[in-house]
Amino acid sequence: MPRVSTGTGKPWGGRFSQGQDPEAEAFTASLGFDRRLWPYDIEGSAAWARALARAGLISQGELTALLDGLEAVRAELAEGRFPFRRELEDIHMNIERRLIELAGPVGGKLHTGRSRNDQIALDERLYLRDVIAAVDGAVREVQAALLDRAEEHLGAAMPGYTHLQRAQPVLLSHHLLAYVCMLERDRARLRDGSARVNVLPLGAAALAGAAFPIDREVLARDLRFAAPSPNSMDAVSDRDFILEFLSQAAILGMHLSRLAADLTLWATSEFGFVEFSDAFATGSSIMPQKKNPDVAELIRGKSGRLYGNLLAVLTTMKGLPLTYNSDMQEDKEPLFDTVDTLRAILTVAPPMLRSLTFKVERMRAAAGAHSSTATDLADYLVRKGLPFREAHEVVGRTVRHALAHGKELADLTLEELTQFSPLIEADVHHALTVEASLQARAVVGGTAPDAVKRALAAARNLVEQDSR
Repeated sequence: MPRVSTGTGKPWGGRFSQGQDPEAEAFTASLGFDRRLWPYDIEGSAAWARALARAGLISQGELTALLDGLEAVRAELAEGRFPFRRELEDIHMNIERRLIELAGPVGGKLHTGRSRNDQIALDERLYLRDVIAAVDGAVREVQAALLDRAEEHLGAAMPGYTHLQRAQPVLLSHHLLAYVCMLERDRARLRDGSARVNVLPLGAAALAGAAFPIDREVLARDLRFAAPSPNSMDAVSDRDFILEFLSQAAILGMHLSRLAADLTLWATSEFGFVEFSDAFATGSSIMPQKKNPDVAELIRGKSGRLYGNLLAVLTTMKGLPLTYNSDMQEDKEPLFDTVDTLRAILTVAPPMLRSLTFKVERMRAAAGAHSSTATDLADYLVRKGLPFREAHEVVGRTVRHALAHGKELADLTLEELTQFSPLIEADVHHALTVEASLQARAVVGGTAPDAVKRALAAARNLVEQDSR
C-alpha cells in the first residue's frame, strides 16, 4: 500500500481525489528555502491587491481588508510568530492561507488573475534588486579598504611579477589599485545587470497573461519597476536575470580570490612581504610555530561555490521547454547560497585588509633584485639611438654576464657594461635604480609615483561619489 496523506489539503486539490505521498510532498516542497522571500511576496501581494482594486475586481473595503491582513501576516513573520505549514509547499501558499485565516474569505480573492509562476518571478526580482544594491555597497567597502592601504604606503616599491617571476619594479599602491579597478568593473556589471532585473513579470499569470483588465504600467510604477515584461511566456520562464547575477558573482569571486592568492603568497616565508593579523589567521593543531592565513585561503576557496552555483542553474535551464517547469524551483538554493557566500566574503575582507602589516623594507629590497631593471637598460640604449631589438640582445648578454659573475645588473661596473655597448656612459647607473625605473613609467595608468597619486585621487573620488 502506498503511504498517502488523508485529503489533499492543497490549494490545487480540487482536481485530485487522493492525497500526495508524504515523501513526494517533502521532495517537492520549497518552503525550507524560499521562505526568505516573504518580505517580497507580501510587497508584491499588496501591489497586486491595489491593481485588483483599480481594475474594479475588488471594492475599496475589500482592498483595505487585504492590506490590513497582509500587514498582520508581515508582523507575524517579522516577529517569528508565523505558523509555517509544510503541506502548503511554499512561502506563497503559506502567506495566502494565513491571509485567509486572518482576513476571512476576501483573502481568497487575492490570487485573482495571478499565478505562482509570475508571483515567484516577481519575488525573485524584488529580492535580487535589494541584493544587488547591498553587494554593490559591500564591494565599495573593499575598494575603500584597498585605497586606504594604498594611500598609507604610497611610494613603497615592490617587485611586479609575470609568470610568478620577478619582472619590473612597481609601487605597492599600484598593485593594490589594480584590484580597485577590477572591483569597479564588478560594480559596473552589477549596475548594468540591475536594468534587466528591473522588469515587472506580474500580470503574466501562468503563461498567457492575466484575463482581467490589470493596468500593468501602473503596477510596474507601484513596484518601482522600469516597465512591465513585453511577453507573458518569456516573463514566467525567464531566469536570465538570476544567471546574470550568478555570473557577476562568480567574476567578483574570482577577483577576490586572486587578491587572496597574492596575499597568501606574500605571507610565505619565501616572500615575507606581508603578515596577517592574529585576528585573521589560525594556528596548527600539531605545529606550534604556524600562522596560517585561513581567512584569505577561504576567500580564495569559496570562489568554487560561486562558480558551481552558476553552472548548476545554467544546467537546470538549458533544456527546458517554454514556459514554467518545476525544474526552475532549483534556481533558488544556488542563488541564496551565492548571496550568503558573497555576504560572508565581503563582510570579512575589509577588516582583514585593514589589519595587514606590509613589510615594505623587504619589498623594496626585492624590487631591485634579480636584474629587475634590465628593461630599463634596454630603454636607456634605445634613447641613445639603438633599435629596441638590438638593445634587447645587448642587455640579454649583459644579464648573462652578471649571472655568471654572481652580480646584480645594477652592480656591474661601468667598465663591465661598456664592453657590451659603446653607447653606455656614466649616467647608466642612475637609469638602473628602482627609483628611476618607477619614475620613467609616468604614462596614464603607469606605476610612476605621480601617475599613481593621480590614479589614487581619481579612484578615491569615484568611490566616495558612489557612496554619496
